[in-house]
Amino acid sequence: MKIKIIALGKIKEKFLKDGIDEFMKRLTPYASVEIVELQPVEIKDENLIEKALLQEGEKILSNIKNDSYVITLEIGGKQLSSEEFAEKINAITINGTGELVFIIGSSCGIAPTVSNRADFRLSLSKMTFLHQFARLLLIEQIYRAFKILKNETYHK
Repeated sequence: MKIKIIALGKIKEKFLKDGIDEFMKRLTPYASVEIVELQPVEIKDENLIEKALLQEGEKILSNIKNDSYVITLEIGGKQLSSEEFAEKINAITINGTGELVFIIGSSCGIAPTVSNRADFRLSLSKMTFLHQFARLLLIEQIYRAFKILKNETYHK
């Protein structure tokens, strides 16, 4: 399976980069994973957030194929256990989807156009995290999902 993670912004903290790199390496036997980092629109005026989100949305949508299965990370998305997340990935794979795309918006969220393109909206937690943690949490959960699907041991 080919997995693409589209994320706005670069990871600057070394400890986050190291964690992401570690799980990207661990994912190699299970899936081809690509991270596409897009430059977020700089917001100089809080009244222009919606305009900025629409501009970011255009960038995001231009990186998605028509036949891709899209999962957005959204505050209002559905929360899944690790086992349910694994089953979701399995179901997508069984349906023959060539590419699974996860979208992590900017700290202001994602554009309605991107949310409307989503096949599934996922929430990682009811808790609030630093925006850049989402990428590490997502990659770890993707890795965990493959371990669950292969009946391989991993932290419980």
